[in-house]
Amino acid sequence: MSKAENRLLCFRLAEELYAAPLSEVKEVLGVPEITPIPQVPAYFLGIMNLRGQVISVIDLRAKFGLKAGRHSETCVIIFEYPAFSVGVVVDEVKSVLTIEPGELCPAPESKHTKKAEFITGVVSRGDDMVLTLDIVRALDLKEEAMVKAITQNAA
Repeated sequence: MSKAENRLLCFRLAEELYAAPLSEVKEVLGVPEITPIPQVPAYFLGIMNLRGQVISVIDLRAKFGLKAGRHSETCVIIFEYPAFSVGVVVDEVKSVLTIEPGELCPAPESKHTKKAEFITGVVSRGDDMVLTLDIVRALDLKEEAMVKAITQNAA
């Protein structure tokens, strides 16, 4: 595990803690004005303008079937990948976690829930369990293609 891979951005969705690689995070910002797009899944909130770049915005709470709501700490994490960027609405950014080799446990096996497909592991911190996510896998291939197409067409 390299130094870049052992740093995770920890955030809260409803009452659950999640984390994603800090190396994939471009920035964190308050919830901006989001332009809705018709005929997309309910968790796809729309698009936003980030300094001239069109970014698709999704609500992982809604995608995971968690209770969504706006709080004073609600924000958008911009994840940047080679082919696209995506904004993810979260309830709160908690901290940056540095994990040591062996501290990341394998993802729990489950055939009963799709959520487990995007969980890459679990980190235990005190009384808290933090589920690590692969954001790209959270978007299935069809959704990833939709995000890329909407972003490219709106640019």
